[in-house]
Amino acid sequence: MILLVDKVEKSFGARTLFSGASFQINAGERYALVGPNGAGKTTMLKIIMGIDSPDTGTVTYAKDVNVGYLEQETKLASDKPIINEVMDAAIEIRAMGERAEELQVKIAEADPDDENLEAMLAEYGQVQDRFEHLGGYELESNARQILAGLGFKPEDFSRACSDFSGGWQMRIALAKLFLRRPDLLLLDEPTNHLDLESVQWLRGFIASYEGAVLIVSHDRAFMDACVDHVAALENRRITTYTGNYSAYLKQREDNLEQMRAKRAAQEREIAHMQVFVDKFRYKPTKAAQAQERMRRIEQIKSELVILPEGHKHVDFKFPDPPRSGDLVTALENVSKSYEDKHVYDGIDLKLYRGDHVALVGPNGAGKSTLLKMIAGVEQPTSGTRELGLHVGVAYYAQHQLEGLKESNTVLQEIDSVAPTWTTPQQRSLLGAFLFSGEDVDKRVGVLSGGERARLALAKMLVAPEALLCLDEPTNHLDIDSVDMLENALKNFPGTIVLISHDEHLVRAVANRVVDIRDGKMTVYDGDYDYYLYKREDLAQRAALAAEAASAPAAKSQAPSHEGGRTLRRTHEAPTQAKPEAAGKKTREQKRAEAEARAALNKRLKKTKDRLREVEKLLDTKRARYDELMELMASEELYVDQAKFSDALAEYNALKKEIPPLEDEWLELSTTIEEETARATA
Repeated sequence: MILLVDKVEKSFGARTLFSGASFQINAGERYALVGPNGAGKTTMLKIIMGIDSPDTGTVTYAKDVNVGYLEQETKLASDKPIINEVMDAAIEIRAMGERAEELQVKIAEADPDDENLEAMLAEYGQVQDRFEHLGGYELESNARQILAGLGFKPEDFSRACSDFSGGWQMRIALAKLFLRRPDLLLLDEPTNHLDLESVQWLRGFIASYEGAVLIVSHDRAFMDACVDHVAALENRRITTYTGNYSAYLKQREDNLEQMRAKRAAQEREIAHMQVFVDKFRYKPTKAAQAQERMRRIEQIKSELVILPEGHKHVDFKFPDPPRSGDLVTALENVSKSYEDKHVYDGIDLKLYRGDHVALVGPNGAGKSTLLKMIAGVEQPTSGTRELGLHVGVAYYAQHQLEGLKESNTVLQEIDSVAPTWTTPQQRSLLGAFLFSGEDVDKRVGVLSGGERARLALAKMLVAPEALLCLDEPTNHLDIDSVDMLENALKNFPGTIVLISHDEHLVRAVANRVVDIRDGKMTVYDGDYDYYLYKREDLAQRAALAAEAASAPAAKSQAPSHEGGRTLRRTHEAPTQAKPEAAGKKTREQKRAEAEARAALNKRLKKTKDRLREVEKLLDTKRARYDELMELMASEELYVDQAKFSDALAEYNALKKEIPPLEDEWLELSTTIEEETARATA
């Protein structure tokens, strides 16, 4: 057991978030904490971290558990270079390294008869093992790997933390957390400020993370790839499910069917007995039976199955935009530069009515810049941007949230962009964006990040234009809101240009993909799965071409042969010469010894053969491990994302493969030594 949440209750005024909420996380388990907006997911994380206190109930950790928590928002004002900021976060690992050095000095100076020596040796072994296990010897290398995986370039590593925007500062906070490698990771919407490629890296990181993980996320594809349990906040309680998010949805629906059936049976029984009670309640001969049925009705009511609130699901269709011409927009020979930084040079792009385009590529490649030029928010340095006939443009990005007036109510904000609509029409629209009842009278100043994002989207889509340009529209939205937006975008008859880290949304909406990297733009006329297939196919072709090109060089370096046999070096231990016997041995003694040696060799043949195989494997893997260590200390590796990912995967695999081989080598060597000693005794 790593974490136990037991019968936790939390209320704010008259509103109860959860009551009797319990779940347990064990070592190595990866949980998703899910529930509708406002159910209390972030509050539960803060209670687990001790930032907030429960009204009743307890949160218990296993002894010496190290916990790391990533909040939804963070701000780093430090002027430290980000590589130093990240490495300085590994306080526990550094402390272990210092303690190991301190113990090493004490042990070296200790008297052999010192009664504390054995305890110091035991502690040193434990601290050293833990330090090595947490990557203490590769701290800087690991920090660089994590930063590169999260989208930072090598030249960014020396920049001050305060130079970066809020989204990038969230990534720095993530890197600090991951380098510490806590026993339990608590992550609140970790994908909000990542691009698709960084999300894919994060999925791989969490899937292979050795500690336990608890994630709050709206990204279904991310949860499907990362988690093996789901804790669902439903009806103010927590229900746990085994499996990923898709498995949870199926199990939840199956459970709901059973609960609905049981409740229907209870209601039928109540109705049946109520008929008897109403008919014979005041008849003396039946009064006792009526009273018994009334008691039974009350008992069933107390045991009545409470159905969990269903996920809010609203089908919303955008009003049709003005019909545009076939060609919606065209960029011709467009270049874009910021002072000395050249983002694009002479690109061409045409978008047509009905195109739903996803812009993908690594962070910093220029996706948002391209979207802004398409939307007309930024002008190209050279080249032209033209709009087609009757094409209006709507642009959505996170800064739209800042355009909301704090003192306005939700309803007043919608009225500012739809003054001709009736109040019922405005309420109907807000209902589609999950603002119902008294929610429409909330002031903007008290809205959560998710509620503000929904309101900004609603304002933009009251009367949508023919061209929608959306930059990360799902940030801060919960799963129900993302579902609503996804369905609306899929059915939108106009043109969409979309940047999103949500793979599920991109897969559902996009019918064209524009890949942006290394200053180049490649258009794939197909959906997201087609794009992935083509990218993989091109990568395989490039790998085969590189392999074919390197074949002549490999042939010239092939090992020498003699008599048709490859000369190989073996690693047998040199045999120690035995001293000659004091007296001359008889023929019978020599024969007996020869037979014993032959029997021993026969008995140990398989063991020795396996030892040679293991030694050969260890030599190869250790040599490659050393090569990778040198490679990952080089900044050039981090420039090529594909090479970096391959090197990291191979490095992690070798870290797992080498220790079992070393254990096997030791066991085989010990067996040979012991058998030989017994035979020659």
